[in-house]
Amino acid sequence: QVQLVESGGGLVQAGGSLRLSCEASGNILYIRAANWYRQAPGKQRELVASVSSGGIRNYAESVKGRFTISRANAENTVYLQMNSLKPDDTGVYYCNADVVLTTGTELRDYWGQGTQVTVPS
Repeated sequence: QVQLVESGGGLVQAGGSLRLSCEASGNILYIRAANWYRQAPGKQRELVASVSSGGIRNYAESVKGRFTISRANAENTVYLQMNSLKPDDTGVYYCNADVVLTTGTELRDYWGQGTQVTVPS
């Protein structure tokens, strides 16, 4: 059974940094592509960063230059390095990924349970 587990959230003062991790488990060969979303209270979930199967990275305008998504295939983990955090970055951050199993089967659109990031104003 494939699972994505996020970690690394917490409370950090404005200007600080956090690194979120998303580890895939369950006979995973590698993470093919992945996205980080966030959902602030009372708002819709929004795409923050993505990395494609070819390694192309895209970011929301609001986080460009501050956030970096990376993929460590040897660890079956995707990271989101968040620097210069602002109160508007507060929300629950979710990992979403397509994975390839050791059998060669590709599975798409798995979600983690989310990790809370709070940046007080």
